[in-house]
Amino acid sequence: MSGSCFAEILGELVRLVPGERAALERLEERQRHIRRGAILLRENESADELYILRKGLVMSYVLLDDGSRQILRFHFPGDVLGISGIVYRESPETLCALSDCVVCPFDRQAFSALCVAHPRLSALILVLCQIERVALTDRLAALGRTSAKARVAALLLEMRNRLRGTDKTIDKAFNLGLEEGMIGRESGRVTLIDEAAMARAANYVNRYEGLDLSWLPEPR
Repeated sequence: MSGSCFAEILGELVRLVPGERAALERLEERQRHIRRGAILLRENESADELYILRKGLVMSYVLLDDGSRQILRFHFPGDVLGISGIVYRESPETLCALSDCVVCPFDRQAFSALCVAHPRLSALILVLCQIERVALTDRLAALGRTSAKARVAALLLEMRNRLRGTDKTIDKAFNLGLEEGMIGRESGRVTLIDEAAMARAANYVNRYEGLDLSWLPEPR
């Protein structure tokens, strides 16, 4: 993949100018290959680097007092990893590769420089963080009032929508299944047959839609 994976995600929200794209491409100049199962960042350890996930799937989680693991979110190509820890001395979460991945590391100073030179990009990063926060609120609200099947439906819809951010050809490719004619499954590839029924069952809202970005600063 050439160019900037992160720019593809932000370019879905606004039309980026050349200077913005060039700045984002600089964040992805270095690439690091990560094996499936590897820990990229560990909870309660200091971290000076952030990462853009260029290829693969990563999850973030925290360890509970009983030693069990609570998954917080899944990360997809184009996501910035470790941004939640930028305001802390130690990382509040662990990042683990769920597949072979390619990440692009950059330090906090590079992130700071990006915010100063391109205020609109920093505002768009804030937008993405708020989308993620509201989507997480949706999931927390659903825990006590929806069935396990509905939560799986919401997960499938969310994963498909996120993966489409950098690959518009993606339909779905997970070995998860629902009944009642809403999805189909063959050779490890999941097909969302009735998205409307799944959305109703899961009370799912695509938080990447219905945005108001009229307040963004002008591009540089």
